[in-house]
Amino acid sequence: MAITLTQNAVAHIKSYLGNRGKGEGIKLGVKTMGCSGMGYMLEFVDSIDENDILFESNGIKVFVDPKSLVYLDGTELDYAREGLNEGFQFKNPNVKDSCGCGESFNV
Repeated sequence: MAITLTQNAVAHIKSYLGNRGKGEGIKLGVKTMGCSGMGYMLEFVDSIDENDILFESNGIKVFVDPKSLVYLDGTELDYAREGLNEGFQFKNPNVKDSCGCGESFNV
């Protein structure tokens, strides 16, 4: 089981954590939402939940709650700019279908 980050994601997270002046890393998860069933959650971690599973990718700590890991295993997190839009992109090999707007997915 693994979660990885691209160099672009690492650079953005390091910059953001540096600007915040605090933070242990990021936490990834899924929640029920959207027309396809599940959506991604990403938040910065200031205090560690001992139940979360820890991955390290290029010096960044990535925490995942155990219930979400089954849906996120093998995911690569990228940060990209496309025209005027920029943000994190989840490259998840478990996704079977996603909605047209890209906000939700199912496995």
